[in-house]
Amino acid sequence: METTIFDNDIKVFYVTATSFPAGVMEAHKKIHSLVPLTGERKYFGLSRPENGIITYRAAVEEKYEGEGEKFGCDTLVLKKGKYICKVITDFMKDLPAIGNTFQQMLSHPNIDPQGYCVEWYFNEKDLRCMVRLAD
Repeated sequence: METTIFDNDIKVFYVTATSFPAGVMEAHKKIHSLVPLTGERKYFGLSRPENGIITYRAAVEEKYEGEGEKFGCDTLVLKKGKYICKVITDFMKDLPAIGNTFQQMLSHPNIDPQGYCVEWYFNEKDLRCMVRLAD
């Protein structure tokens, strides 16, 4: 696995999936209906266990303060720092590869216990799976 560094925090706004994994596609459709997919900003899938179940959020980078609230969405901050990562090409042809990759990453001894499993959709076909490492 590779590592990458986010030099700055990234504030995002998001739509929470009604369930995981069944509601994931609908959450992405909803966030893309608010902010269409372009190369101008970062799009993410964020997941982690909360209250004993996996919560999934389809998210987009906020371009100006208050943008998320304008769309009626909650916000959160992806913390700057070091992330382990792996690129998955043409992810729609092998969706299980995403979960399998995160399972491998979560066995890393130094992951941030407050972090997310981050899917960074850097184009329409490829994504980078990432997990933040503790400081």
